[in-house]
Amino acid sequence: MSNVDIFEAEILESFENGEFQSVANKTELEKFKAAARATAIKDKRINIRLSSGDLKDIQVKALEEGIPYQTLIASVLHKYVTGKLVDAKINKA
Repeated sequence: MSNVDIFEAEILESFENGEFQSVANKTELEKFKAAARATAIKDKRINIRLSSGDLKDIQVKALEEGIPYQTLIASVLHKYVTGKLVDAKINKA
């Protein structure tokens, strides 16, 4: 647990002590599993050119999220094409 902060350690301890319970029913779990399988299938490769500044910004955001930058890019693209990417500025208005 070298990279775990105090908050994460508390959550891990609670989880290991069985203090968490799933609120999803079997139907929801199956739906989530199917969605995870569908989004995990990556059968195509693309090449894309980005400005070095944009790439660095993406890498910083990915580090903040704790995920690889390619995963972040794929996630953003997936959210965009499924209509789930929302503009926070528009939602605040």
